[in-house]
Amino acid sequence: MTLNQAFATRVREILKEKKITQYRIEQDTGLYHSTLTYILNNSGKTKSCNFKSMALVIRSLGMTMTEFFNHPVFNFDELDID
Repeated sequence: MTLNQAFATRVREILKEKKITQYRIEQDTGLYHSTLTYILNNSGKTKSCNFKSMALVIRSLGMTMTEFFNHPVFNFDELDID
């Protein structure tokens, strides 16, 4: 799993858990619908996600970076970060 795929997986998990819509994240962050859709649905096709976009999404979810990334999906031994 790539870092981008792990990020998308974690965001989708939190959206479902907190019952937050993608639209709300778009409104909170100012990210275009197409940008967030690409991040969440095509994460395997892109080499890297913009760190600023990641930070905006995490903040919009009401989480700190530590809370967000402290999850098994980000186990560096299993991530493809080349």
